[in-house]
Amino acid sequence: MKVLLTTDWYAPAVNGVVTSVKNLRRELERRGHEVRILTLSQTTRSREQDGVTALGSVAAGLIYPGARLRTALAGGYVRELVEWGPDVVHSQCEFSTFFLARRIAEELDVPLVHTYHTVYEDYTHYFSPSVRFGRKAVALFSRWIASQTDCLVAPTGKVRFLLESYGVSRPVFVVPSGIDLRRFRREPDPWRMAVLKASLEIPADNLVLVSVGRLAAEKNVEELLRLRAAMGSEAVTLLLVGDGPHRARLEAVAAELGLRAPAVVFAGMVPPEQVGDWYQLGDLFVSASTSETQGLTYAEALAAGVPALCRADPCLSGVIRDGENGWQYQDEADFMRKLSVFRSQPHRREQLSRCARESAESFSAETFACRMERLYLDQIERHHHERKVSA
Repeated sequence: MKVLLTTDWYAPAVNGVVTSVKNLRRELERRGHEVRILTLSQTTRSREQDGVTALGSVAAGLIYPGARLRTALAGGYVRELVEWGPDVVHSQCEFSTFFLARRIAEELDVPLVHTYHTVYEDYTHYFSPSVRFGRKAVALFSRWIASQTDCLVAPTGKVRFLLESYGVSRPVFVVPSGIDLRRFRREPDPWRMAVLKASLEIPADNLVLVSVGRLAAEKNVEELLRLRAAMGSEAVTLLLVGDGPHRARLEAVAAELGLRAPAVVFAGMVPPEQVGDWYQLGDLFVSASTSETQGLTYAEALAAGVPALCRADPCLSGVIRDGENGWQYQDEADFMRKLSVFRSQPHRREQLSRCARESAESFSAETFACRMERLYLDQIERHHHERKVSA
């Protein structure tokens, strides 16, 4: 097949959408398919290189964090992609590139598959002062997007349920996004881990709770800071890996709570190829977010052999299994109780780590590409059948 993937974000940007698209492209090409990317440039200049067409754009962060709007005329680039003739178009974002994806699919009369990556209900504070109005707008917008497609892909059952609650009538298929497990399965180098800890001024004997991800309001990192503050002077470090628009606020909250290194460490951004090492600095992966559609960081942590202690959320159903590869918690008391269980059973840590690695298998990029390949073929066959019937 020829597959066109469209996305508003692509490398060098780093987020869940970019990870999903890069892994899908690589694995589809390994399976013998031809894949091209249509995305937005990080500048106002357009370019085409190595099968990636990037259209000039400008930042539009007031609409949505990290959002960009296309500014360049796309006619010539779209014509080249139409002449290339994809068998299926798979859009990954609902804004600028979605409209080009729809245009190309319509002109070629091929299926348009769309992955719904983002629970916009949790981001209404960026564009609406009214939560109620914001949610109504999200439902209306989501129904419209769905109506332009042949089918939707939801990373989890949580997202499919949400789309159905919006009144979406198109078929919704649950296909978890994949990760490159090999990046996280390297055995940790004790010397490198010791050097990293020392560089962060984390005492060698401290229990490390690691959180990896974007520092944004919807990630609820304040809760992690409050949980750490409730531990007082215990030998525990909350290691926050990542950056984002909420960092200054989080640093202020930490100061208000009397938290300073090594109780809390803001590590900032780290090179993507090294992120596996940073997961493995942690004894436990922690998250208080309930805004995830899937949360690839959970799967990455498990693949790195790090058990998780995360706020309970429908997207974690079947992912974080209590007492096997980690725990889900309901409130502060539940968090403290489960953390205490982990700390009191050092003999079980190797077993938890092994189970974590095994449970990440279902998130392999190979499995992801195989499932998407079958979905594409089914949609192409259905599209051809409908074309014959209408003829």
